[in-house]
Amino acid sequence: MDYRVIKENDLFLMTDRNGDIPEGDISGKGLYTKDTRFLSRMEIRINGQKPILLSSAADDNYISTIRLTNPHMEENGELILWRESVEIERTRFIYEGALYESIKLTSYYPKPIQFDFSVLLDTDFADMFVVRGFQYGELGSKTMERSASRERVIGYLGADGVRRETKIKWNTQESKISESGELHFDVALGHQENIAIAFFIAPIIDGNEPLQHEPEEAMSKLRASYVDWNASSTSIQSNLPLFNKLYHRGVQDLRVLLTDLGYGAFPVAGLPWFSVPFGRDSLIAALQMLSLNPQVAKGTLLTMAAYQGQNEDEWRDEQPGKVMHEIRYGELASTNQVPFTPYYGTIDATPLFLLLAAEYYHWTGDADFIKALMPHLQAALTWVKEYGDADDDSFVEYYQKSSKGIANQGWKDSADSVVHRNGDYAEAPIALVEVQGYVYQALTRLAPIFRSLGHAEQADQMEQDASQLQARFERDFWMEDEQFYAIALDKDKKRVESVTSNAGHILMSGIASPERAKAVAERLVAPDLFGGYGIRTMSTDAAGYNPMSYHDGSVWPHDNSLCILGLSHLGFANEAITVIEGLLAAADKFEYNRLPELFCGYDNLLGAPVPYPVACSPQAWAAGTPLTFVQALLGLQPDALSRQITIRPSLLEGMDELKVEQLLIGSGTLSLRVTRGINGPEVEILSNLTGYELLIS
Repeated sequence: MDYRVIKENDLFLMTDRNGDIPEGDISGKGLYTKDTRFLSRMEIRINGQKPILLSSAADDNYISTIRLTNPHMEENGELILWRESVEIERTRFIYEGALYESIKLTSYYPKPIQFDFSVLLDTDFADMFVVRGFQYGELGSKTMERSASRERVIGYLGADGVRRETKIKWNTQESKISESGELHFDVALGHQENIAIAFFIAPIIDGNEPLQHEPEEAMSKLRASYVDWNASSTSIQSNLPLFNKLYHRGVQDLRVLLTDLGYGAFPVAGLPWFSVPFGRDSLIAALQMLSLNPQVAKGTLLTMAAYQGQNEDEWRDEQPGKVMHEIRYGELASTNQVPFTPYYGTIDATPLFLLLAAEYYHWTGDADFIKALMPHLQAALTWVKEYGDADDDSFVEYYQKSSKGIANQGWKDSADSVVHRNGDYAEAPIALVEVQGYVYQALTRLAPIFRSLGHAEQADQMEQDASQLQARFERDFWMEDEQFYAIALDKDKKRVESVTSNAGHILMSGIASPERAKAVAERLVAPDLFGGYGIRTMSTDAAGYNPMSYHDGSVWPHDNSLCILGLSHLGFANEAITVIEGLLAAADKFEYNRLPELFCGYDNLLGAPVPYPVACSPQAWAAGTPLTFVQALLGLQPDALSRQITIRPSLLEGMDELKVEQLLIGSGTLSLRVTRGINGPEVEILSNLTGYELLIS
């Protein structure tokens, strides 16, 4: 990454590798909360010159440490400061809504030295949509800038009437504050002496000011929260270091992406641009996390339920029972200049909401939660039938109504993502292949749960609807010449006959016949879709294929993960292992073994995956991908109704042991070890406190 980002709950900071937010930066660096930039400039200087970067660590998402030093300074033959005399160590973290930064200056020059150290901090209170260049409109203005000893406050009154402030405090007496607000410190140090200047930077919205803590106390509590997260989550260990690293990276990245809006922790979509609730992204990430910590699914479901659609509102593409796509909190959203309050233009979030509820129940057996969620499930089911399938053809389709909404409303939401074989773009209403799978899975997995809770008649109808959907799906989506399912049906019910990864998602749903599922599984790992680093979003033989595109030939780890779950579920272990090993090979080439949001779809003959230039990292559903590897390798399928856990293990090449501990299922935990035996994988149950019977095949 060419940036550094840290986050905690609803506040995040993005800087360059030096730790600065440079003047004139156009990439959007800054300190953000509630979709507003509360710090738009942060630069340090030593004797007016920019320091030289030594190291910049970003492996821990909650704390960042950056080391710099001074350049050589000489004027008219007179030495001002010898090069590399001063070590500058910047340490920053976020806690309870505020940024803490310590700048430690240490001299390694053999004699006493003096120098001017300066820090320039400023803010523009820009709305996220303005920062990213997507929208402009009526905006507010700064109301004041006030500087005093060890404190500076900048105020802003938005067009929405909200008062926003950035308060900056520091612990060391400054020598002066310039008219531009630049802070200057006269520093005098002997050999190996140091001084630490600590900053507290607090975004304030309508007077709600974060409490300032002692930095050591705040850091201690922040670290403890990560210890608690790891202790309450499933842990794994194998004899493949890369596999272990990738899993651990995913666990830590998901922790930093957790946010709580008052309904329980849920994963925001990703950093830096999507640190907000996203229906589709948050739900899929929570689905991936069931094997890590199913309580996150509960928080995600409750958050989505809290914002579930209530009205018919074309401006926001809202309908009763519909689950939101995205919510924003900035000035443009608050003044209704953009429809993201929330915006509901997504076709898959509602069936994914239902699907996640069913899978959460099977993992936990939490019937009381499903009962409490029942009004929201009923509303979502009604939306699927009455609004999602407006023309009563069994297929759920999308059509944009909002003038500032999204045209393509599946996960491939770019304008060129649904393309016919002849290169024409499909016109809406569009029925996506994976969405029909989500609906089918939701209906078939929820129906027996509903029946067990006393809704037998509705369960019968859900199963009837699923059966009818399956029959029409097989008739209308199958491409006989490709032995594959089309990506979609267009407005004329004509198949959009491009071979894409979307069809891989249906494998986990059970909607495909066994013969066709087998054909899909084989095609997913054929050379036109699988390039060695993962399944491409589009076949190299398709008219729209472009390895550099966002959705038409790139590789998305989360997309692969849903294919992997389906492959494993249907017993296609070899194909699942092929995809997992491809993603592992890709992760080995990325910084900190972190899978990004996506990367370009070139094959592995290049020797390394080609990064996509603006991919988010960390991204929730990319971080969740290695978690699905564990579920797939175990062949793990919990069933709360029968109180059984099915295990069908497999191991990667070179993996002789996979140990999984504290897997949360049912009323307790499961710990087991899978080892490579003479006749195949062997399972040793270390502990089973789940209350479920284990079935090992």
